[in-house]
Amino acid sequence: MSKDQAEKGTRLVGVDEISRHRLLDDLWLVINGIVYDFSQFVQEHPGGSAVIAQYAGRDATDAYNEVHSPNLVKTVLPPSSHIGVLDTATATEEWAKNPLRASGPPQKKQEKPPLGSLINARDFEIAAEASFTPKAWAFVSSAATDCLTKERNGSMYSQIALRPRILRDVGNVDISTTMLGQRIRAPIFCAPTSMGKIFYPEGERELGRGCQRLGIPQCVSTSCSYSLPEVMDAVEDEQKSVSSNEAVPVFFQLYVDKDRRKSEKLLRMVKERGVKAIFLTIDAPVIGKREADERVKSDESLRAPMSGASAKNDKKGGALGRLMGNFIDASMTWEDISWLRRQVPGLPIVLKGIQTAMDAVKAMEVGVDAIYITNHGGRSLDTAPATILVLLELQKNCPQVFDKMEVYIDGGITRGTDIFKALCLGARAVGIGRGFLFALNYGKEGVEQFINILVDELVTTMQMCGITGLDQVHPGLLHTGAIDHLVAGSEEHPYAKWRLKLSKL
Repeated sequence: MSKDQAEKGTRLVGVDEISRHRLLDDLWLVINGIVYDFSQFVQEHPGGSAVIAQYAGRDATDAYNEVHSPNLVKTVLPPSSHIGVLDTATATEEWAKNPLRASGPPQKKQEKPPLGSLINARDFEIAAEASFTPKAWAFVSSAATDCLTKERNGSMYSQIALRPRILRDVGNVDISTTMLGQRIRAPIFCAPTSMGKIFYPEGERELGRGCQRLGIPQCVSTSCSYSLPEVMDAVEDEQKSVSSNEAVPVFFQLYVDKDRRKSEKLLRMVKERGVKAIFLTIDAPVIGKREADERVKSDESLRAPMSGASAKNDKKGGALGRLMGNFIDASMTWEDISWLRRQVPGLPIVLKGIQTAMDAVKAMEVGVDAIYITNHGGRSLDTAPATILVLLELQKNCPQVFDKMEVYIDGGITRGTDIFKALCLGARAVGIGRGFLFALNYGKEGVEQFINILVDELVTTMQMCGITGLDQVHPGLLHTGAIDHLVAGSEEHPYAKWRLKLSKL
């Protein structure tokens, strides 16, 4: 930066001067106390010019911070666009008022119940439904088409019975374990989720803080509302604040970009920041139809900094997943695993999205470090099998995979008993997505309470079943007879035969 630019960037700028720059070709905004010239960028804004124009000559801080990370504007605009610092002494109450937003959903203002009144995971969901904005609720709660897979993910757990063992010494219980060689305090991790900022201002940064405090890994998504360095900075600062000598691992979930160069650049940065594994998403080559999310318009100023995707609305609706997932490469095949290995040598690779025994065996054969049974929370393909059925399918058809790879699972897990059942059937750890976003409604304190509730329930279940460590879980502690008939067998259908039908022209 030149001397003139440095002086320009530090000078005080009054409201009268800022207010004179309100045209598209001469447009200033105030963001977090800094005055910026948006004249050259307004027409290039991925969310359109209208959302910027409505704040022309005014303070856009609140609107900006709802959907963007604080550092984004500094990287998008050149130094020459930094005009100076807002002279707060000149700011009037009238000028500081935010104008009505031209786009985006109405804000729901219902008061949340006190955090102390929430005693189970369902309570967090009820609080979120009452207090999230309509768009935030539609995004987090929606699933593909008729939402059958989403419902079955959870209901299948209720049909598995526990077989308690008695008169065992269960006074001391240890639920610590490892994921990919990394020590964690409980067999739970925060599954990768998108756009955390629409639920809480600090979004995934706050999720990371809460997880770090309780020794739970966080898996950061490519569609995170903050850049990975911003999340890692928050996590590392939190570790220092709690004086912990144990760094809790952070993992990274990758959506591969159609432009592989973008993914390669992203992976270089991921490796540099100390991420401990790559979770490659394979169950969403395209985005499923999420009707509840389509029905509510998107805020077109939303942008994911790592993917570069922006929200918009079209004739199909306003689903954030569909509209912001166009960058995903639908042409990926098994051969691309070797490409990924070359980008992150030495880092473990996890395939996220296994839904059949056949693909679990294939993953074992290509030598990945772990597989992750998931159907994207029912958000990708409706009537895909509930994830616990897939875990049983692996036990039935390819039990050898449990000896070669770690196996993770998510989908419908809301109780400590659910976690226990997954562990008994061979899962190393369970991921939770929506539940953490519901907890994020209360910041890191909510995340901590959510984790503690599940941990307490898991410990109680283990004690009731007569065990004190995760090395003692086994299938004999469960009765799965109510759902065994739903577990798939071989790749072939038991009686329907496929016949090639040639059309007659």
